Amino acid sequence: MITHLRHVDLAVTDYAAQLDFYTGTWGLKAEHSDSGITFLAAEGSPEQYVVRLRQAADKRIDLIAFGVASTADADALASRLAADGVRLVTEPGKLQTPGGGYGFRFFDNEGRTVEISADVAVRRHRAIEEGESVPVRLSHVVINSADPEGTRRFYEKHLGFALSDTLTHPRMGDMMWFLRVNAWHHSLAIARCPHPSLHHASFELRGLDEYMRGTGRVLRAGVEKIWGPGRHLAGNNTFSYFLDPSGNTMEYTTELELIDQDTWHPHLYDFSDPAVSDQWGTANAMNEFVAKRSFNDPDRGLFVAPPV
Repeated sequence: MITHLRHVDLAVTDYAAQLDFYTGTWGLKAEHSDSGITFLAAEGSPEQYVVRLRQAADKRIDLIAFGVASTADADALASRLAADGVRLVTEPGKLQTPGGGYGFRFFDNEGRTVEISADVAVRRHRAIEEGESVPVRLSHVVINSADPEGTRRFYEKHLGFALSDTLTHPRMGDMMWFLRVNAWHHSLAIARCPHPSLHHASFELRGLDEYMRGTGRVLRAGVEKIWGPGRHLAGNNTFSYFLDPSGNTMEYTTELELIDQDTWHPHLYDFSDPAVSDQWGTANAMNEFVAKRSFNDPDRGLFVAPPV
């Protein structure tokens, strides 16, 4: 029933610094603000917002939000989840966030809050111009999981996600699973990690030139680059990973693969092959340092519903 990824909501301890980073450096637009909370839109996206920042005492993922086609689908999905023993955070009803709509929230298997919504008003957006290096949309979210096999089963069984590809390693086994809900190669991915946390959120730019311009702008701003620029094999998308002021990994990308879901067969890619992580060979080598930077801090919000 899920149609697409809507937004990722982050609680941060350094709200002012984060807001300055996302609006002044990353290229998002603050559309709605209140005391200690801001809803950030991507100029090219019809979604009301793609990131929500909230001032908090603990750093956490507040929630990850996905869309469904109708209120009937939201009701049906909520009923099915409840019948399967999934713990609902809120019952289906009117949403009080920008754009309104109808939806509900629940905890996934590791305690992340997930929101499902329908009938959210479309934001007035615009076509991103040639050379304009601001995000078009939120491309995908990658989560760290201490039980990645269980997390994959949860999203496939309860939410209908489908596997696109898997990264594996000769010594460490399967390491990352790419899951889709539409023709985009992935909207969600799951990485093996010692603890649940945000691995990264990825933002689509208009094209290769805009992606490189954006990468250069963020570098010139002095933001710490973790990895890139390069092009992955799984998803065939470009990547430049940076750390935001809270230590969350954020990615600029473009040209994420669109697949024929009727004929697609998942690949098992050997991550020890450098061409799997970076087809171009332009990025710094993937090593233990790079991997650990994306482990992030343990999420402090598991099985605790966000206050907003």
